[in-house]
Amino acid sequence: MDFDSLMELVKKTGRIEINDISITADELIINIPSAPPMRIPQTPAMKQTLAESGVYEDLKISIPDVDWELPINTYKGNIREVQFGRPKSEGGRGKVIKIGGQKALYRFEEPQPNNPVVTFDIFDIPMPGLPKNIRTYFEEVMHDPAEWAKLCVDKFGADMITMHHISTDPKLKDTSPRDAAKLMEDVLQAVDVPFVIGGSGDPSKDPKVLEACAEVAEGEKCLLASANLDLDYKKVADVAMKYDHNVLSWTIMDPNMAKDLNKKLIAHGLDGDRIVMDPTTCSLGYGSEFSINAMTRLRINGLKGDEFVNMPMSSGTTNAIGAREAWMVNPEWGDRQYRLPLWEITTGLSMLLSGVDIFMMLHPLSIAVLKEFGQTLTTKPNEVKLTTDNYEWIKA
Repeated sequence: MDFDSLMELVKKTGRIEINDISITADELIINIPSAPPMRIPQTPAMKQTLAESGVYEDLKISIPDVDWELPINTYKGNIREVQFGRPKSEGGRGKVIKIGGQKALYRFEEPQPNNPVVTFDIFDIPMPGLPKNIRTYFEEVMHDPAEWAKLCVDKFGADMITMHHISTDPKLKDTSPRDAAKLMEDVLQAVDVPFVIGGSGDPSKDPKVLEACAEVAEGEKCLLASANLDLDYKKVADVAMKYDHNVLSWTIMDPNMAKDLNKKLIAHGLDGDRIVMDPTTCSLGYGSEFSINAMTRLRINGLKGDEFVNMPMSSGTTNAIGAREAWMVNPEWGDRQYRLPLWEITTGLSMLLSGVDIFMMLHPLSIAVLKEFGQTLTTKPNEVKLTTDNYEWIKA
């Protein structure tokens, strides 16, 4: 039945109920009427004042030569170093990634020992709800997470993969922990990079899913995502210790809450060197300043010697694609093909400058740019110069 026929039916009956229907769309826009913008008329006297002030003249800026020194800070503490993956020489799958280890917040204060790391988000079921200009990169492999992971590694140069077992949600497919573990085993065999293992966000189901997946990945030093105060964080910590993994300590944007959760995890027996903090990332324009504040405070307190917050930090930078400015059709905002990755890149860069060590992201172009920035800021003391030489798929 086409749309016109459906509308004619509605007109005749006055009411229609549709059960068991699934609608896939690139976007859903709800327009809510608002009051017209307030306009303040300019009186002749106001126009004269503005003219005399010179605001209508071309703006000219000159930068005077001044003596200036970099604001170098020294700290008595350092950030812990966390390792993901296990080399083949020790019985692992091969690739090893390390994050953290800093002795300063900024590169000009102290060289950074490890590059920031970006991990590709993939899912255990197809994701038709992803924006079209992300979906086009992965549509052919969404039905097979192992192929999805291989594409991210082989074509897009992924250093890590984040496996989201969202189908385990009781409100979705309620996939069993055993089935999630079987899929996790297949994905582990498909690629040699380290993994972040995530559930669905269900507080009662996630610890069971993480336990099953952690067992099949024993010894691979994955990052279990996540432990938080709303679920059985003790069980997640037990699983990490039993099967040799790390734990993502997730809280809302509250440094005190982050410290409290870390204290509880360490008191339970988890080594602080196995903890990565996630204080929550808000997208550019949607509260990112609160994330910047929380992350910078945590990093500085850790560098000052606080043993309960001197852990590396993670950012769920993918949150940026939920911002309407990233995906909504609006010609005045520019082409969505570039606007979405730019929104994710800018959000990620803000977090990078706030001390974040590992970024969970979706758009391949965003990931390529942020990796290049991270490597440049870590290894080169001069100006940042981006190149696409290593990303032939971008040119294509």
